[in-house]
Amino acid sequence: MLYGFPPVLANDTRILILGSFPGEASLLATQYYAHPRNQFWRLLSELLNEPLTELTYPARLERLLTYRIGLWDVLAACQRKGSLDTAIRQAAPNDFAGLQQLAPALEKICFNGKTAGRFAPVLRAAGYQTLALPSSSPAYAVLSFEQKLRAWREILHDNF
Repeated sequence: MLYGFPPVLANDTRILILGSFPGEASLLATQYYAHPRNQFWRLLSELLNEPLTELTYPARLERLLTYRIGLWDVLAACQRKGSLDTAIRQAAPNDFAGLQQLAPALEKICFNGKTAGRFAPVLRAAGYQTLALPSSSPAYAVLSFEQKLRAWREILHDNF
């Protein structure tokens, strides 16, 4: 079994971005979105007008929390060879029941890709706004960076 990372949250976090499960590069580096071709940090750099890609990983997380944005994954553990979501087997979801205590100001949950987005109905039923986003993964090449960025701009809609 492979195990994911703890959530990056604060009491004042208003937006949570949920991925599916860390890829091989992320697990090796113990960092969210560590694969150099993953567009996650570049997308957020553009959205926030912050040079996140130039910062150290701890500084990136600190900046996100400053904007009241948190990170986590929908899965706590799984079996998988490689990094593709389609290879995920024996998935165990994270425990979202305690989310209200971890981030009482949380309003909106955004899903990075279709696999993560499968959890939208559950979290919508818990009272959160939800937003499904195109995956920032390099494996999702159907959309250009600019097309992804247009969709990702919805993260900030009504929040800043």
